[in-house]
Amino acid sequence: MRIVVLGGAGKMGCISVQSLTKDPRVDEVVIADFNLEQAKVVAETIDSAKISIEKVDVTDHAGLVKTLTGADACLNATVYYTNLQIMEACLEAGVSYTDMGGLFHTTLKQLELSERFAEKGLSAVLGMGSAPGIPNIQSRYAADRLDSIEYIRIYDGIKPPAPDDMRFTYAVPTILDEMTLQPMVYENGEFVGKEPLTGFEDYWFEEPLGLLPMHLSLHSEVATIPITFKDKGVQECFFKINYWGMAKETVEKVQVLQKFGFGSREPVDVRGQQVAPYDLMVAMMGNFVPDITAFLAEPTNVAPDWVKEIVTEVKGTKDGKTVVYRLGTLTVKGALPTGTAPALAAIWLADKRVEPGVYPPEQAFHPEDFFADLEKFGIPTQVTVKQFA
Repeated sequence: MRIVVLGGAGKMGCISVQSLTKDPRVDEVVIADFNLEQAKVVAETIDSAKISIEKVDVTDHAGLVKTLTGADACLNATVYYTNLQIMEACLEAGVSYTDMGGLFHTTLKQLELSERFAEKGLSAVLGMGSAPGIPNIQSRYAADRLDSIEYIRIYDGIKPPAPDDMRFTYAVPTILDEMTLQPMVYENGEFVGKEPLTGFEDYWFEEPLGLLPMHLSLHSEVATIPITFKDKGVQECFFKINYWGMAKETVEKVQVLQKFGFGSREPVDVRGQQVAPYDLMVAMMGNFVPDITAFLAEPTNVAPDWVKEIVTEVKGTKDGKTVVYRLGTLTVKGALPTGTAPALAAIWLADKRVEPGVYPPEQAFHPEDFFADLEKFGIPTQVTVKQFA
C-alpha cells in the first residue's frame, strides 16, 4: 500500500506520516512537500524505512499528477484552499483522496465532484481530521441508534496554555480564517451566519480539562451533518471551540492587529514595495508555531491526563423516549487525532472500504470500526447515554 501525503512536512501532515508508518497495512509513505529540508527533518525524526520524499508544488498540475500516479490514496494535509485543485489532480492520476477539512464553503464545492469520482471508480472522504472528522463519525454513531434527532452539538475542548504563551496550534492562515469568517450554524432547519467569537457557553469536559469557555467557529461538520440526517428532523447543529487551543490573550492580540487593518489582503506601498498586510501578518505569526520536531515528539502526558476532548452531543428520540448521546474522543497529545484520523481514512480508501464517490465522514465510515482503529493509537472514545421518560 503506497500513500502520498501532500504537505507531509507540515505540522499536521507529519503526524499523518508518523501514524501511517506505524500501521502494518502500509508499505510506503511518500512525504510530498515543497519544503525538502523540512521533509528530511520529518523523515529523520520518524526514522522509518517506509518513508520516501518527493518535492512537489501543488500549483503545478502536471507535476502533482506525476507524484500521485501509482499511489493507492492521497492524503491532502495542505491548506484547505488547495483542496479542489488537488482533487482534480487525483481524478487525472486515478487516486482516491482525503483531506483535513474545507472550512464549510470549500467542502460544499468539493462534494459537487462526487459524480466524476464515481465515474472513475474513485472515492474521496472530505474533512477527516480530528474536527471535522471525528465529530462526523460520532454523530453517525448516535444517529444510527435514534428514530429522530433534535440537535447535534459539537464541542472541541483543548487544554488552555498559559496566558503569556503566544504559540499558534496549527496552520496560521486557517486559524485566521476561522477567527474572522462568519461561523455557520444550522437553526430551525436552515443555515445561518453568525459573528465570529460569539455564542459563548461554558461546557464541562472530562477531567482534568474541566469547564472551558466555548465559542462558535466556522467548520465543515456543520455543512454536511444536518443534511445527512435531515430525514431524522435535525433542527440544530453547531461547532464550538475554546480559542483554537491558544491562549485567549493571544487571540485578543490578533484581533487588535485586525482592527488596525492587518487582515487586509489589499497590497499597500511600503518603501516602494507592494505588501499585503495579511501576508505580513501570516509570515510573522508563523514564527509562533512550534518547531516540527515538537509535533513529532512523544506525548509528555499519559492517560487519563487528557489535553483534548472532542465531544458530540446528540439529542433525539427512540421508541417514543427522549435520549441524549454524548460521545467524547480523548487524547494526551492535542495534534495526534488531527494527523491520525486522516491517516486511517487514507488506509480505508486504499483498502477500497469506501464506495466510489465523494462523501463526508459520516457517510463513509462505520463508527465502531473507526473508533477501534483510533484506540490502537491511544485515542479512545467514550459513550454515555441518558434516557428520559
